[in-house]
Amino acid sequence: MLKIVVCVKAVPDPKLACDLKIDPVTKTLLRCDVPMVLNSLDKHALEAALQIKAENGAYICVLSMGPPEAGSIVKECMALGADKGILLSDPCFGGADAYATAYTLATGVQKIGDVDAVLCGMASSDGATEWVGPEMAVMLGMPVVTRVREIIVGNDESWEVKSALENGYRRMRVRLPALLTVTRDLNAPRALSFSGIIKARKKVITQWRLDDLGVSAETVGIKGSPTIVTEMCAVDNARRVTFLEGTREEKAEQLLQKLIEGGLL
Repeated sequence: MLKIVVCVKAVPDPKLACDLKIDPVTKTLLRCDVPMVLNSLDKHALEAALQIKAENGAYICVLSMGPPEAGSIVKECMALGADKGILLSDPCFGGADAYATAYTLATGVQKIGDVDAVLCGMASSDGATEWVGPEMAVMLGMPVVTRVREIIVGNDESWEVKSALENGYRRMRVRLPALLTVTRDLNAPRALSFSGIIKARKKVITQWRLDDLGVSAETVGIKGSPTIVTEMCAVDNARRVTFLEGTREEKAEQLLQKLIEGGLL
C-alpha cells in the first residue's frame, strides 16, 4: 500500500489579513490575534491523496509544523480522511524561514520513513515563496515536480503528472518516491462531513518536539534561518483619481500629456 505524506500549514485567516501585525524585533508575523485556518492550496494536496486512497489504496499521514494551536487544522485533515496526523511543535521551531521550515519538515518525513510520495500545496498564503516543497525534495533526495495540475497513478514505481506552464503544461513521468507541489486546478477539495468530524474525535494527534527529531536547535527556527529581514514598512495603496474635462479630443490630449509626464510614454 502506498504511504503518502501531505504537508499542510496553518495560516492566518486571509479574510482577516488587515488585522495581522509584525513583531518589530524579529520581523515575523504575530499570529496570536488572528484565527488560523488550513492553507488553501494544501487542501488540494490533501484531496489528491484522498482520491488516490479511494482509487488505489493508500495510507495518508498529514504533517504540519506550527504552534499547538495548529493542531486544529491537523484534526481537520483527519476528519476529512487522513489516517494519521503529526504536528511538529516546539518553541525552537518558531520564526523559521522557508529553508528552516523545509529542513524541519524533511526531518519529520525521514522520521516517518518508507514514504512513497510527499504532496504539498504550491505555496502558502502567508509566505508564497514556493520554495519549501523543492527544498524539502533536495534534502530528502527525491525528484520533485512543481505546479502539478493532474496526477495519473500508474504503479508503485512511477506516476505520470502534468505540470502547469504559463501557456500550457508539461507532461512527464516521475519515479517514486517523489515530491509534488500542486495547484488549485488539480481538483475541488471536499467539504467536512458530520461523520468525518465524529470519527476524528477518536484520532489522536502525534506531537514531535525538537528532541523527537534528533536535530540541533541551531538548525531550526530563527537560528537555522539564513534569510534575514532587515526592514519592513507599510505600503500605501491609496490612489488619486483625476477626472478629465472637455471634448473627446481634449481628453485624449490631456491623457497623453499625463502619460508623458509620468514617464510612461
